[in-house]
Amino acid sequence: MKYNPEKHHRKSIRLKNYDYSKPGIYFVTICTKNREFLFGEIVNGVIVLNEAGKIAQQCWLEIPEHFPCVSLDKFVIMPNHIHGIIIINHVAGVQNIESLQQFNQFQKIIPNSIGSIVRGFKIGVTKWFRQNNILNVVWQRNYYEHIIRNEKQLNKIREYIINNPLKWELDNNHTVK
Repeated sequence: MKYNPEKHHRKSIRLKNYDYSKPGIYFVTICTKNREFLFGEIVNGVIVLNEAGKIAQQCWLEIPEHFPCVSLDKFVIMPNHIHGIIIINHVAGVQNIESLQQFNQFQKIIPNSIGSIVRGFKIGVTKWFRQNNILNVVWQRNYYEHIIRNEKQLNKIREYIINNPLKWELDNNHTVK
């Protein structure tokens, strides 16, 4: 079904008028549909990836091949979600705010933006699931993102990512299956 603003009343979780293709450091969390455990399990505080988890990891690591302006920092594949830090190193997409204001986020994706990067990653993983007749819908709609503005935030988020498997038993996502 096509997006209809009169009917669907979607509210964007993105920062209004922010160019998500400009250089910066972004923390993203991408969850599986219904928080299903698709990528492995946590054993003694360590993620043990299954075949799908290894594919998700491979697709994540290949992001810079598809988006040369991007480099990756810390990330973790969890049983039902992924946390990662994406760095856009130089402007490669929309160059001015006027173009961004005309952008309809529910119908188009800005090239080389965080949205297009996440979308490409999701497509790669979904393609594998479909080719192996496992699932048609892998991901929940949308994703969480946070613009990292300083080194203190960056280090705190890196620590969060590194320790995420250790804290799995305390995570609300752990109980959903």
